[in-house]
Amino acid sequence: MKKNRYLKPFVALILFVLIISCNSNHKATTNDTGMKILPVNKELFIQDNLLEDITEKTIDLNGDPTLCYIIKTKSQPSEHSMGPWCPEHIEDGKEKAGLWFNDGKVYDVDGHFIAELAEFYKDEKWKLFREDGSIKVTKTQEECEGAAKPDVDEEYYNYCVECMPEYYQDQITTYTIPVFPKYNNATQRLGRNGIGLAFNGVNFDPPAPTHAILAAHTIAPIDDHGGHVNPHGGYHYHAATGSTKEVEQTDSHSPMIGYAIDGFGIYAFLDTNSQEPKYLDECGGHSDDIRGYHYHAGEPGGNQILKCLRGVPGHMKVN
Repeated sequence: MKKNRYLKPFVALILFVLIISCNSNHKATTNDTGMKILPVNKELFIQDNLLEDITEKTIDLNGDPTLCYIIKTKSQPSEHSMGPWCPEHIEDGKEKAGLWFNDGKVYDVDGHFIAELAEFYKDEKWKLFREDGSIKVTKTQEECEGAAKPDVDEEYYNYCVECMPEYYQDQITTYTIPVFPKYNNATQRLGRNGIGLAFNGVNFDPPAPTHAILAAHTIAPIDDHGGHVNPHGGYHYHAATGSTKEVEQTDSHSPMIGYAIDGFGIYAFLDTNSQEPKYLDECGGHSDDIRGYHYHAGEPGGNQILKCLRGVPGHMKVN
């Protein structure tokens, strides 16, 4: 047992060297402040999840010609199934339901949670279930699209909103990401477009618009993997829960889980000793000698994988 324990760091080091050596001809650089900048490593993406080979193209980003990677996916995970989201009856257990977040905490959206929403939110207008105990759930694409938007159609007030992946399985998501991220002292606010992607090609999304959702007395749960579906981007993540491909590090640092739309790496929240990252900036990032500048995903209950961006962002387009 001891022999295997000592071999693990050596094997991890060899794998790390192999991964870096496969990263095309792009090498790490430093910016004018001496900060280490790592290029995007396209070899880390799960190739079977991509619609075509990743290509390079020079794109004008913020008035500056920038070498970018073009990545096309269908935003369908291969590491895990999608769902479930909404329970069907107030007696259903958590195995038939997803998750919801409130004040930084994560809750199982089981039947009991649905039945107690009026008490949970201190608002007697909440009632997502019928007299027979069945829960009002969006069942068709039309119902999904009437409820999964900021101005919820009134007929879907007091519904559990569930959109199915097959409704949008033909959507194609194209990411344009700088090969070499460019660090800015000024932060970039998050738009409604994606903020990055996991190695499986699934979109990391900005915070869910919980204020609009709750104003209509609806719940739009995420699954245990941190994702759900909407008409504008198909399946996407609002939380990093450890379900996707992770790239282990040679030290105790948390594993890498994907890239932000500006090209900087995104790493899990907790390290291998279950310790939180220290000295994070307002975007949730910091720099070290191995990884250069990088982000840490927020806690699952925070509804915020990233708070803002430090680099010049690329683009995400869904069609």
